[in-house]
Amino acid sequence: MGGIIWLASYPKSGNTWLRAFLHNLLRNPAQPAEINQLDQFCLGDSQAHWYAHVAQGRKPIDMAVEEVAALRPLVHQAFTEAHPDTVFAKTHNLLGEAHGVPLVSMAHTLGAIYIMRNPLDMVISLADHFGLSLDDAIAMLADPNAGTPSTEASAFEFYGTWSQHVASWTAAENERLIYLRYEDMSAKPQRTFRRAAEFLGLQPPRARLDKAIRFSSFKVLRAQEVKGGFRERSANSKAFFRSGKSGQWPSVLSTAQVDAVVAAHHEQMKRFGYLP
Repeated sequence: MGGIIWLASYPKSGNTWLRAFLHNLLRNPAQPAEINQLDQFCLGDSQAHWYAHVAQGRKPIDMAVEEVAALRPLVHQAFTEAHPDTVFAKTHNLLGEAHGVPLVSMAHTLGAIYIMRNPLDMVISLADHFGLSLDDAIAMLADPNAGTPSTEASAFEFYGTWSQHVASWTAAENERLIYLRYEDMSAKPQRTFRRAAEFLGLQPPRARLDKAIRFSSFKVLRAQEVKGGFRERSANSKAFFRSGKSGQWPSVLSTAQVDAVVAAHHEQMKRFGYLP
């Protein structure tokens, strides 16, 4: 039995990018790893079949939210029992509780990598992903009850506000947790992805690191989606890998929209260099 290393983020912050990088780095394939096989490398803590596994076949969509919440620690235990060693698991949940139960089970946790993104850019991708207007996506980021309900494929997720989410994962110093900025993953890939590898106890040769970065580039991931689709694409979106660029917000958001985001998240944006 192993333990869990969480790959955590608010939705549309770069979680899939990090998963693709780690998949290519650790498995070192001759060709870029297929994006639709990422769930073979990294489990998802909202995947409905894990809840059905620990609930004798009952699906989250058929349960009260309190029942689903109570199953979460059992799901995390099942993650550790499914692998003899460390297991990676994706989560979009806030580091806290929902319905009196921890969303992240510390008893089964070895560490975490948290990925964040400038909310001024992230809100554009979030609107596309959830089929929202920009104003509604901005409101979602400021909603302390934000999250998603259980569906046929997923157990409910609880996000809180963007600021709550970021603070929950980063407020306390912890040697078992590091955070990465999406913008640094884009502008300083060698330095940023090496930091992630070293956090995991790895010292990859430069050539292997560069190959993993190249195999998980936005261009490669987008080409794979165009060719074969991507199971994680929202039904609201034409493409999961939409743009991949940082700094788009000045040409997309109005002054009032920028002001609304900054007013709601000033403290955390200042902490991480995101104030305009």
